[in-house]
Amino acid sequence: MPDLSASWPWLTLVAMGAFHGLNPAMGWLFAVALGLQERRLRAVLAALGPIALGHALSIGLFAVAVGLLGLIVPQRLLLIVGGLALLAFAGYKVVTRFRCVRWVGMRVSAVQLTFWSFLMATAHGAGLMLIPALVRLERSGAAVAAAQDGHAMDHMDMSMPMAMPMPMPSHAPATGGGDPIAPLLGAVAVHTGALLLVAGILAVVVYQRVGVEVLRRAWVNLDFIWTGVLTITGVITLGVGLWQVLMG
Repeated sequence: MPDLSASWPWLTLVAMGAFHGLNPAMGWLFAVALGLQERRLRAVLAALGPIALGHALSIGLFAVAVGLLGLIVPQRLLLIVGGLALLAFAGYKVVTRFRCVRWVGMRVSAVQLTFWSFLMATAHGAGLMLIPALVRLERSGAAVAAAQDGHAMDHMDMSMPMAMPMPMPSHAPATGGGDPIAPLLGAVAVHTGALLLVAGILAVVVYQRVGVEVLRRAWVNLDFIWTGVLTITGVITLGVGLWQVLMG
């Protein structure tokens, strides 16, 4: 039977990546608009790479921050702060009436499109949504690194004569060094891959088959859903952090 405690962060990353890819504000609608402007599918496909890269850079900042803070901050405190940040950001989105980043003009280079995608992901709090999964992966990576260090120390101790003191490597901290960051970078890749797949499918289908006019009649308001997900994730994250405090 699969270990759900180990798999749920990855499943969450994939699900959130698909959800982010579904949101037109994350870039696929921009890709369709560029394709319609140039009247070729190639322009749609060419836009997806910079859009995914910008999203990955935004998510990566949160991943690195969680990894670095996880080296010095207890998990429960990370969860509490992350939950409060999610709830505060959801409240901000409501107060500002879901105002989005504006971009002037459609003639953009790959660098500008990457920067736009970075701004959109950051402004929508895409990285904040991933805090619970990122914290779990950071702790898993730290535990694995610590276990590997302990195994190496045990092996070193058994292989040395009893009369010789066991040298302590000065270059490797007890927490396992930078190893906990590795699964977080993998998380960014998995999440971005899911986003790219969903956004790419939507962009191609809308460009070739559906057309953007249908969005005015049939598309649901994802701003409300997005804020709802932020709120729910914030409540769960804060609740788990507080529960860990109560349980000692």
